[in-house]
Amino acid sequence: MRLGAGELVVVIGPNGAGKSTLIKGIAGIIRPESGKVTLDGEEIAGLPPQTIVAMGMSYVPQVRNTFPSLTVRENLEMGVYVLNYGASGFLGSLAATTGDRVRRRMLGRPRRRFYSAARVSSGSIHDRIDRVLELFPVLKSRLHVRAGELSGGQQQMVALARAMMLDPKVLLIDEPSAGLAPNLVDAIFARIAAINLQGTAILLVEQNARKALKLAKRGYVLEMGTNRFEDRADRILANPEIGKLYLGG
Repeated sequence: MRLGAGELVVVIGPNGAGKSTLIKGIAGIIRPESGKVTLDGEEIAGLPPQTIVAMGMSYVPQVRNTFPSLTVRENLEMGVYVLNYGASGFLGSLAATTGDRVRRRMLGRPRRRFYSAARVSSGSIHDRIDRVLELFPVLKSRLHVRAGELSGGQQQMVALARAMMLDPKVLLIDEPSAGLAPNLVDAIFARIAAINLQGTAILLVEQNARKALKLAKRGYVLEMGTNRFEDRADRILANPEIGKLYLGG
């Protein structure tokens, strides 16, 4: 599969098709047994997640995607934690936690590839929070509330907002509508569309196939770990075979 700069691409399919496995493989949560994963033409398969995040890819898991004991502001601040490793600290941490092959690959790369090459000041963090809150205004009055005390929809917004603190090139989102009431699903999807309009490329894994396809430019249909269909999102929606098998008729 491919994701172009600024695109919004959705992956749909039945339960057990491999959608979450796919996105975890891209994010470095699991290591692919074969094939390649590239970011801007650079191989990232097998790299640890913190390295991939530092290269400009954010990931929002389906569950346990906030720090419940931290306030909303503290959750957002955690979104830039990797930036404040600094180049030497980040690579030193990498050398202590990864194998020889990965270490050789990473230490030999230009430092400019890592967002972590420059620390982020407290003022810059404040500015980033202000920018993110423009996307998620409902969080402005809840900055000092613990994330665990928020509703499910608000927690999902915190997770998305924290991911955007990095100003990522690519945003991976796994099942953002899971367990949410229909009105909250609409609000979450509206925020995802707004993020994409700002130029962030988004790969969206979603069980609510029709709503996701209406949001996306292109789509993939997975079945038993295999790419069954690939087409423009509007064509997938109009395809009677896909509608019958995957979209409920």
